[in-house]
Amino acid sequence: MAKFKYRMQSILNIKIQMENQAKMEFAQAQRKLLEEEEVLKRLYERKQVYLEEGRRMRIDSVNVQELRDNEYAMARMEEFIGEQKENIRKAERKVEEARQKLQEIMQERKMQEKLREKAFRQFVKEENAKESKEIDELTSYTYGQKRG
Repeated sequence: MAKFKYRMQSILNIKIQMENQAKMEFAQAQRKLLEEEEVLKRLYERKQVYLEEGRRMRIDSVNVQELRDNEYAMARMEEFIGEQKENIRKAERKVEEARQKLQEIMQERKMQEKLREKAFRQFVKEENAKESKEIDELTSYTYGQKRG
């Protein structure tokens, strides 16, 4: 039997490479999203510390400057949290874009693999037909030799 050679194997190889690259980009986007969410979590924790500190200062003493500093810190934390939420939205969009790109590339690769499988089935069918024809010819020749 002859060796099967898929004529578009290089395209399939490129699709596989593209898929691997897209998987890495998707993983990187997810990792970035997790990092941004962790930053937001730390900002909320820091804000909570400022809240507790402000409550403590209102109970323990009435140092106006410290209270103002605490209120300013709380306001800045709110700004940081708002900015971080926007960073998270951007990271989520990038994750979604990477996911869609990966999905698209996976579909293209699967299509190429199906074409390869179809070409292989056709190859096997043709090889079987050749083999059958050769057997028929050999049988006819052998039968003809015995009669003659």
